[in-house]
Amino acid sequence: MSLAAKGAVRAMKMALREVNKPEELIHHSDRGIQYCCEEYVELLQSNKIKISMGQAGNPYDNAVAERVNGILKNEFYLGSTFTNFDTALKTMEDSINIYNNLRPHLSLGYQTPVKKYAA
Repeated sequence: MSLAAKGAVRAMKMALREVNKPEELIHHSDRGIQYCCEEYVELLQSNKIKISMGQAGNPYDNAVAERVNGILKNEFYLGSTFTNFDTALKTMEDSINIYNNLRPHLSLGYQTPVKKYAA
């Protein structure tokens, strides 16, 4: 296992200590070696975490997820350090609600996703 894989496994184990219901999670990643290594995949599977990966060789698979993550981090400060899990969860839920229901999107003709896709 590479150093990158060891770090990813260690980080996932730390994250799992904070999660009550890991079986409700979906882990999405590119096909980086650290996310495809046997120990990492077994860790996800043993916690019943659903695995989602982009297609091999297609750098655009993660573009939408990366864009949404960037907006959530930069506009809603979800890249911040929170004092506890409950605060982080509430902030994330509020941010996603605003993103989907209140924030107009240029790419959607200045509509919200909920309004655009309700039809």
